[in-house]
Formats: sequence, C-alpha cells, structure tokens
Amino acid sequence: MINNDVLRSVRYMLDLSDNAVLGLARLADPGFIIEPEQVQAFLKKDGEAGFEPCSDRMLAHFLDGLVLHYRGRDETQPPRPVAARVTNNLVLKKLRVAFELKDVDMHQAFEDAGFPVSKPELSALFRQPEHRNFRACGDQILRNFLKGLTLRMRPHP
Repeated sequence: MINNDVLRSVRYMLDLSDNAVLGLARLADPGFIIEPEQVQAFLKKDGEAGFEPCSDRMLAHFLDGLVLHYRGRDETQPPRPVAARVTNNLVLKKLRVAFELKDVDMHQAFEDAGFPVSKPELSALFRQPEHRNFRACGDQILRNFLKGLTLRMRPHP
C-alpha cells in the first residue's frame, strides 16, 4: 500500500491533527526533522497540487511514535532503530503492537470489514520473512484491516 494512504487512514482513524502527526513522528526520534508543510503535502491525494510521496523513513517514524505514544518507552532497553523499509507486514505489526491487539481483536477487525481471515493466514503475516510459512501482506489485506480497525476505533454516531 502507498505510504500516504496508510498515513491518511491512521490519521482519520484516530482523528489526528497535522501537529499530532508531526508530534508522533518526532516522538520516535526527537532529532527527526520534518516541517508541518510536508505533513500537509503527505496527506493530499495523489495528483492533487502540492502532493508529496511519504517516504518509508517518515512512515516508520510515525508508526514508531504511535507505538511509543500508546505503549510507552521501555527505559531498560536501548532505543530500537527505525526501519529502513516499511512493508505492509511491518505496518500490520506496528498497529498490532500500538493498540495491543490480540488475535481475536485482529480477526474481529477483519470480520468488521467484511474480509474474514483464517488463523493460519493471520499468523503467517507475522512470521519472519525467512520462515517457510511467511506470507507477504497484500494491499487488500492491509486496506481491509485499516477499514475494520477504523470502524472499531471510530464508531459511527
């Protein structure tokens, strides 16, 4: 999935302002430099004037900041390095960790989106890439998970 789409989806799901997105990205690494104008450019639709593609580095900082915001920092461990390449599997893992989702919660999010996933399929998404049962997370799976999670986090009035 395009990084900009992930950023927009999570921003909508949590009803975050541009400054909140900026703050989360800097939470993972206070030295990370990003301007508010860049965040606005990342949130524009593809083809819109001023659109700028969201880099893996920016999305990785944002997702790590999201984990730190919801789970806190473990002071006993050294800071984890920010991922150089963001895959759909990594986005799924970071969201799972940030919101402390169990398998049941994840299955429910997929069900809510009308896209049920079996237990073996779900566990294959969280395996190491070298594992023989590893499965790459496709755009459709991530899109439906984000949709189901949005329905859960932001219920309709």
